[in-house]
Order: sequence, then structure tokens, then C-alpha cells
Amino acid sequence: MKKVLSLLVFAIVITGCDDGNLTQEDISFEDVRTQSCSNNDVIYKLKENEALLLEIPESSFTSEPTAVDDPTIININANNRVVYRFYYGKIETDNICETIPPATPVVVDQWNAADGQIQITTTMVKTTNATNNSTKITGYNHNIVFKNITFAKNNGTQVYETFPFGDYITTATNLPFNFDQTLEKCSDSNQVYNYNSSEAIILTVDPTLIANEATPLNSPRTGLIGTTQNILTYRLFKELLTADYFCKAVTPTIPAINQQWDAVAGVSDASGIIEVTTTTNGPGSFIHTIVLKKVILKKGNSNFTLGDSYTLGELITTI
Repeated sequence: MKKVLSLLVFAIVITGCDDGNLTQEDISFEDVRTQSCSNNDVIYKLKENEALLLEIPESSFTSEPTAVDDPTIININANNRVVYRFYYGKIETDNICETIPPATPVVVDQWNAADGQIQITTTMVKTTNATNNSTKITGYNHNIVFKNITFAKNNGTQVYETFPFGDYITTATNLPFNFDQTLEKCSDSNQVYNYNSSEAIILTVDPTLIANEATPLNSPRTGLIGTTQNILTYRLFKELLTADYFCKAVTPTIPAINQQWDAVAGVSDASGIIEVTTTTNGPGSFIHTIVLKKVILKKGNSNFTLGDSYTLGELITTI
């Protein structure tokens, strides 16, 4: 009888704890680090015995910054889910991402978002080379905010007009820029280019910059990146790139372009400057060294700079 009475008292104590200390009436995860599962589309935040889960397609996090005051908006529904869980014990990553969740800790309470919006504001994450001031996009930061989100609870609903989830960072595709210093030029156009098996950089150059005459010491010919001449384009390809791609009247569709970045029009004495230094290379032969200064490359709302000085390469011409 004593044993039965003891078990009854223990059960009452546990039940009392669940109804009191283990009940959450408000939640906040804004300052908690965001993590992600590698085997599904769940990103999440963990805080001792609490978890906030967001399940939306990975494609929702694009490599394209959003315009000012124009975030990506996703409606919360059966496919785009927001779930809050409160556990009886400390929660770990394995409890979230495993196909078959561990038996412990036990979920004490769960709120499922029934309505609202997921708003995602995307910005670039850049690093700057301190030596030449070139920049590199290393990733994209996605700031996530829930708007007018309604959580369905066991005892009713809870509504937040604005609920900050926080930041989630995705990595950017690396742009190799693995070129040698040898430039080539089309025989029937002003297209100068450099390439390897996966990428190309193409300059439709003002022909006056490639004159077969040596330039004075420290006095290169100069021009500005433009929209009708001195057009600079960088392309990263999905398939093998060969010399057959260049010097065509119509740009080939194969190999397919994975990314294209176009240089921003230059500003005199400020940015987008082309400098060409010409030296003799024996009788009737000349070497033209093309240098790009403070050139900005842009794709959509993304951009980066080639730095204070970037050597495009050397072009050899003959007369």
C-alpha cells in the first residue's frame, strides 16, 4: 500500500511540474544562432529546452539581394511550416535533424503556426582585400521575420504582429577568376577575351586603345567602361568552354551560362577606368597590357569590385 501511495504522489508532482514550470506563454529566439539540417529543408534555433523550427524550400533563400522595402514574402501553410516546441530536458541538433527522432527529450508542448507570413530580406555578405581593395561575395544574409503569425496551442491561439526569427546565411558560388595573362582578339571585331574551361572575361574594346604604337612612359591610353563600347562581361559556365565559343556573330547557347556579371559604366577619374600600356615586341609587333581600375561588376542587385588595379592581361598585335 505504501508503494502504491508513493507512486501516486510522484505522479502528482510530475503533473504539477508540467502544468507549471514546463508551460511557456511567450517565446523569443531573435538572439539565438540559426542552424540548418543537411538532409531536409529545416532551419532551426535551439535554446536549452526550446526549439523554433522553420521548414520552407531551400530555393526560398536566393543568391539575389532583395530591393529596399521589398522582402520575399512566403505564406505560412501546410508546406511552409513554423513550429515551436518545448521539451522536458535539453534539446540537441540530433533531436531535430534525425529521420527517426530520439525518444528523449520528450516534447511537452508544441505550437503550430496556422496563419501569417514569412518575410525574407536578403543582403550580400562581402569580404574586402586590404591590399588592393577588391571585394568578394562570400554569402548572402537572409533576415527572417514572421508577420501576423498565429500559433495554435492546446489552450487557444497566440498571435504576434511582428516576430523576428533572425538571420540565416547561405554561401555564394565561388567565382574562380583563374585566368592567365594571355589575351586573344577576334580578327573581325573588337572583342578581346581571356578564358579557361569554365569561365571567360570579355572586353569589347574601343579600337583606339589598341593602337600599334608604343605609349610614353607612365602615360597609358585611357578609356571608361561603357554601354556601347568598352563593354566588359564576366561569364561562368555550366559546361566545358572552348575557343569555338568566341568571335561569333550570335552568342552560342552552348555551353550554357551559369552566371553573367556586367561591368558598371565608368565615371571619369573615379571608377570603371581602362588603361592600356603598349610596348614594342620586336619589328612590327606590339604588346598591349590592359589594366582595369576600380571596375565594378554587377548581376541583378549583387555587385563586387575588381579592386584598385586588376590586370586583364596582355594582347600581342602585329603589323
